Amino acid sequence: MTPAAPFARHTVVFSREAEEDLARLFDFLLERELASAAGDLDVPARALEAIRHACQLLVHSPFSCRKAGAGSFVRELVIPFGAQGYVALFEIVDAQTVVIGAVRHQRESDCH
Repeated sequence: MTPAAPFARHTVVFSREAEEDLARLFDFLLERELASAAGDLDVPARALEAIRHACQLLVHSPFSCRKAGAGSFVRELVIPFGAQGYVALFEIVDAQTVVIGAVRHQRESDCH
């Protein structure tokens, strides 16, 4: 009997643009919470943690996410958070690498 093949593991990398998106989303949430009388200053950090945690799904199963273009390798991950959530656009570059290219709030106008 041959041993079972190990599960494929991808390395998930955030592009510079995706890291900038995370900083922008954090700043937006921080400003929103500071302006609110009942603001919760933990919300921005929790949102980023939810995004980073959800992206760990891509380590094992990036093809489980919906396609975001004509090809099979550009996809998007829907990330729930609160009443809405976020969408991470990513590309499966090769058998070992997934690159997150952008992260958007689901209500942003350029979110697909």
